[in-house]
Amino acid sequence: MNTVDLYLSLGSNLGDRESNIAQATMALSINFEISDIQSSSYYDSEPLYNIDQPHFLNSVVKCKTSLKPFEVLDVIKKVERMLGRKDRREKNSPRIIDIDILFHGDAVIETEELSIPHPMLTMRKFVLVPFDELAPNFEIPHSKIKIKDLINHCPDKTKVFLHHMDTQA
Repeated sequence: MNTVDLYLSLGSNLGDRESNIAQATMALSINFEISDIQSSSYYDSEPLYNIDQPHFLNSVVKCKTSLKPFEVLDVIKKVERMLGRKDRREKNSPRIIDIDILFHGDAVIETEELSIPHPMLTMRKFVLVPFDELAPNFEIPHSKIKIKDLINHCPDKTKVFLHHMDTQA
């Protein structure tokens, strides 16, 4: 079965943010069609649109998958529901977990339900900074633009910084 590289953005700003992202990553790894999961460090970031909410914790995950894009979307929705995310919520509101597909191989999809590459990727430092840690030389499909080059031109002025895990036992 052919596999492609899959890049996902994970974010949380409710409850135990570290645990939410770790559980989401673990839940993805249980799927037999998703393998070789690598995660960036976790990054604290200010909310970008609705600023009257807690700060986010974000990461980017790279993995291999034989699933088609809409099958990946189904898996993501199951993981989000499993962690307590409601199906209906206000856009840009606080959330336990948010998982977005950034890239699925070199697929380009534009539908009501799914857009790949993620259309807001270049506007979000909270995605670009962890992505740059994981794969700075990744080239956006069908272009020569690298992730590391996008950070310098990102209009997002929010602060994104490396999260220091709570080391208390």
